[in-house]
Amino acid sequence: MAIGKGLNGQFIGKIGRVVYYMLNGQYVSRTIGEYNGKPSKKQQANFQAMTVTMDFLRCIKDFVKVSFELEARGTTKNAHNLATSYIKKQALQGEFPNLSIDYSKVILSNSNGKVSTAEDIHLAKTEEGVVVSWNPGEKTWYRGAEEDGVMILLYFPGVKTSRMYFNATKRSAGKYFIPLNKSLLDQPMEAFMCFRSADATEISDSMYVGNLNGQVETPRAREHKKKYREVKMRFDVVEASYMARIEAEEGIIPRDKAFRNLEKEYEVLKEKLSTMPGKPE
Repeated sequence: MAIGKGLNGQFIGKIGRVVYYMLNGQYVSRTIGEYNGKPSKKQQANFQAMTVTMDFLRCIKDFVKVSFELEARGTTKNAHNLATSYIKKQALQGEFPNLSIDYSKVILSNSNGKVSTAEDIHLAKTEEGVVVSWNPGEKTWYRGAEEDGVMILLYFPGVKTSRMYFNATKRSAGKYFIPLNKSLLDQPMEAFMCFRSADATEISDSMYVGNLNGQVETPRAREHKKKYREVKMRFDVVEASYMARIEAEEGIIPRDKAFRNLEKEYEVLKEKLSTMPGKPE
């Protein structure tokens, strides 16, 4: 039941399965309750979509707290809500149960004003770190653009960690070097950036800078490789026995039952390996 009233007489608390409360100065409500029963495939897909999204956001929460702060201001949503919505709706790829993030479609800030993005964005690897570069665009600068601050995010999906730079440098610099230790430098890496006005009142759309060291292997790909190795190990044993029998008979194909069973398994495994996913490249 409701346990009190808000400033304008609204109920604050729970009535049935609905909770009423104040959020960012606005009166809101939400339904509560647990789902009982076996979830449908659609519900399972939604669960996985949320899990994939949360795994990513958990590692970059401080970045989105800043990058979405302006858009969230004055609404009932917070920065985390906005980031979740953008990623879940626009950046997921594949089908359940193999959903993953297409990092090139990730949105980490949404422009609320005149701060523009940049062209010719690059991510380059050196022996001691990475360089994020962009075209400063002097010819198209609006007043004060050269003072825009640069926010950069490096995300390492293989080890689920990130590096965040909220005031890396100014737009006019055109590049920024980020030192990294060897353990991170060789990890799959996804990079993003955005510009924020000098007075922090406006922000640009986020920009996907690029990927280094390839994509992280998905659970499904790992499972395929595991199964391929298992079948290959069995095939190697069967092939050795098969060839040994033929050699023992000096090239004459034996026709006894034991050999026929061995030959059948050899042919089945050989055919299976030729079509199985997970074969080493």
